[in-house]
Amino acid sequence: MRTISPVVGHERGTPGYRRLGLALWCAGLATFVLVYCVQALLPILATEFGVSSSTSSFALSATTLGLAVAVVPLAAIAESWGRARVMTCALATSALLGLLAPLAPNFATLVGVRALQGVALAALPALAMSHVTMEVAPRWLGGAMGMLIAGNTLGGLSGRLIAGAVADFGGWRLALAVIGVLSLGCTVVFALLLPPSLAPAPPRVRLRELGGPLRTHLADPGLLCLFGIGFLLMGSFVTVYNFLGFRLIARPFDLPVSLVGLIFVAYLAGTWASTAAGRLGDRLGRRRMLWATSLVAVAGIWVTEPAWLPSVIVGLVLLTVGFFGGHSVASSWVGRRASLLPGGSPGQASALYLFAYYLGSSVGGSLGGVFYDHDGWLGVVGYVTVLLLGAIGLGLLLRRIPSPIALPTAA
Repeated sequence: MRTISPVVGHERGTPGYRRLGLALWCAGLATFVLVYCVQALLPILATEFGVSSSTSSFALSATTLGLAVAVVPLAAIAESWGRARVMTCALATSALLGLLAPLAPNFATLVGVRALQGVALAALPALAMSHVTMEVAPRWLGGAMGMLIAGNTLGGLSGRLIAGAVADFGGWRLALAVIGVLSLGCTVVFALLLPPSLAPAPPRVRLRELGGPLRTHLADPGLLCLFGIGFLLMGSFVTVYNFLGFRLIARPFDLPVSLVGLIFVAYLAGTWASTAAGRLGDRLGRRRMLWATSLVAVAGIWVTEPAWLPSVIVGLVLLTVGFFGGHSVASSWVGRRASLLPGGSPGQASALYLFAYYLGSSVGGSLGGVFYDHDGWLGVVGYVTVLLLGAIGLGLLLRRIPSPIALPTAA
């Protein structure tokens, strides 16, 4: 398969760049408000359905696992159907499923609907990353990718805050219904704002043709490191946000659910960090930024360990900054590096990165619940530290892996 590289692209400050950024920001908002709204509801779901904290996390893990399983084949095939068309259909379908979720009669049905939402959304994150790579001038890629991820962070924050606040007075069913309506509205705005594509559509792909590009990507040590970093970062991050609520509603904090939801305001730090880290990566080099952001996250998780609310909040902000900074740098690096590989495909490489990323969320996040159930918050701190140290190690290893071609702007 031939690689399609952007010959032209939107320059920062142009109307097309702004429309593209705002449209994809809305797409990220619509996606992640759906995916992560249940995170604020996990203690409520555990009580409502009589399940453990680790079992309640399946309401989130089912969605991210659906994303992980379907993202590679769907993203590869859907790209040739038209990125804008597929992204719009994916958002609309997932929003409609979001309106069905409040009707679930039991926990198993809720998990099933959430899994279908993950499959419906599977093509969208990879296509959005690929769309940015193809439509934005290369020198502004890091900043544009940071803006996309900023929309993701705001979606994650909004989903948690809105769901938590609505559930406090109207229950979890009303909370999920409100989230579904919000996501549907964002889908409409996305469809209206997205500018016409500058890059030509890639040739139509069949499933049996995926083997060559997949082998190319999986044979590249640099991409493998980036995939591993995505897995480890996401596993650590989701673990903290999944189970911090359980910690804060218990002694010695004894906070109400509505107040615990405000803790997710720390996500705003991620909105800033994703854009700032992307731009710093463009200026200072991704090799420097990637391991440094993971180090910030390690410091953050240990600051959350004392049973003192100000310390927990500061640590959560540091962890969030480190995570989103690292994710912004790694995700922009994947598409750029793949475009320089003979036979590489930025879209498929982004899909592989997201497979690892969401697998980290589903597997890593649920496994973190086992540590919380058995060892409390200290078990979570130790588990997350191990994951983040692995990400730092891979980031340092990347410094020794040469670029596919010797260009100053290469990966």
